[in-house]
Amino acid sequence: MEILPGIGVALVKIGESRSEVERRIGPPVHERPSQRDVYATTPMLVVHYTPEDLVELVEIGYSGDGQEEVFLDGVQLTFRFLDDVVHDLTAKGYTSTPSDIGFDFHAGFAVWSMDSRWARDLDPNADEDDERKVSEGVSVAPYAYFTQEI
Repeated sequence: MEILPGIGVALVKIGESRSEVERRIGPPVHERPSQRDVYATTPMLVVHYTPEDLVELVEIGYSGDGQEEVFLDGVQLTFRFLDDVVHDLTAKGYTSTPSDIGFDFHAGFAVWSMDSRWARDLDPNADEDDERKVSEGVSVAPYAYFTQEI
């Protein structure tokens, strides 16, 4: 799945209404709508809504195990070592600032790790104490969303 920095993904865009999203991809996987809904897409989408039911953030998690991952400009963003992802994006001219869980890119997205995967998931020869982080997800919104300047 390709992200559109600051915009979302082809299926869900920032500013769209919940009804537009659900008309396109169906209802969330849980019964009761909330401000953060999960949709059964591949990879799964987590959509954050404003109190007015407008999309404010789109999150995409890793699929892993050979399933569809998240991409931008030819760079695989999920289920890779986070430092490698940042290196490849920087080489393409994307700039970022570090956050407590990853990196926020000025173009309007973030890559992050919640430490639920470990280096051995990607490198079977990694030591148990290998601290390389696995990129587990991507969040898409205007950069101001990540800096709380909105």
